[in-house]
Amino acid sequence: MTQTTSHKGTGHRQRLREKFLASGLSGFHDYEIIELLLTLATPRKDCKAPAKAAMAEFKTLQGVLNAAPEALCRIDGIGPKNLFGIRLVKAVADRCLEKELVGRPLLANSTDLLNYLNHTLRDRHRETFAAIFMDAKNRVIVVETLSEGSLTESPVYPREVVARALAHHAAALICCHNHPSGEPEPSRQDIAITRKLVMACKTMGITVHEHIIVGERGHFSFADNGYMAKFHQEAESLEAGRLVSEKNDAGQF
Repeated sequence: MTQTTSHKGTGHRQRLREKFLASGLSGFHDYEIIELLLTLATPRKDCKAPAKAAMAEFKTLQGVLNAAPEALCRIDGIGPKNLFGIRLVKAVADRCLEKELVGRPLLANSTDLLNYLNHTLRDRHRETFAAIFMDAKNRVIVVETLSEGSLTESPVYPREVVARALAHHAAALICCHNHPSGEPEPSRQDIAITRKLVMACKTMGITVHEHIIVGERGHFSFADNGYMAKFHQEAESLEAGRLVSEKNDAGQF
C-alpha cells in the first residue's frame, strides 16, 4: 500500500485554515495571509518560508498583492503555479471594489473613491494611469487602466483618453495614477498632462472633474488644490476666443 508522505507544514497549514474558518483574518500576521494564499495551489509544500521572504521583499501585504508576477516568481519557493492564490484574491478584491463604484454618483462619495484607489493603485511598483468614466449624472460607467509605465512615469496621451471616453459614451471622467516613490505631490509633467487632458476633453464636450495621485504618504487632489478650476477657466476662455474668431471669419464672407 502506498503511503502519502506529509510535508513538515501539514499540521500548521491545517491550523491556519481552521483559524480562518473560525474567525476570519483576525489575529493573522500579514505573512500568514500570504502563506494561506500560497497554499491554494501548493498542496504538498511548506509555504511559510516563501511567504516571509515575499513580505521581506515587498515590505507590506499590499506590496505583495500588487507585485508583478515576474517579481513574485523571483522569490525562492514561489513559482508561476503557486502564486495563483495571490493573483486571484487581488483580482477578486479589485473587481468587488470596482463593482461597488459602478452606477454610483462618485463625486458625492470621495471616501469610496479613495478607498478604491488606495487598494488598486497605491502600492503598485510601476506608475499606472487609470480613468474613471462617468455619465452625464456623474455615475460611474467603467474604470479602465490606460497605461502602465516605469518606476517614475506612465505615459498617457490625451487623444487616447478622449477615444476611450467616446467609446464608453462618457460625459465626464476622473483621472488617477500612483507614485511608487510614495510621495503624492505632482511633478511638472503631471500638471502639464492634466492641463492637456482638460483642454482636449473640453473640445469634445467631456468634463475632467479631477485628477488624483495616490502614494504611500497620502494623496493629492488637483481639484482641492485649485488646478482643475484654473484649467477649466482657461479652457472656457480659449473656447470663447475660438467662437469669436469663427464668428468674425464667417462675417467676412
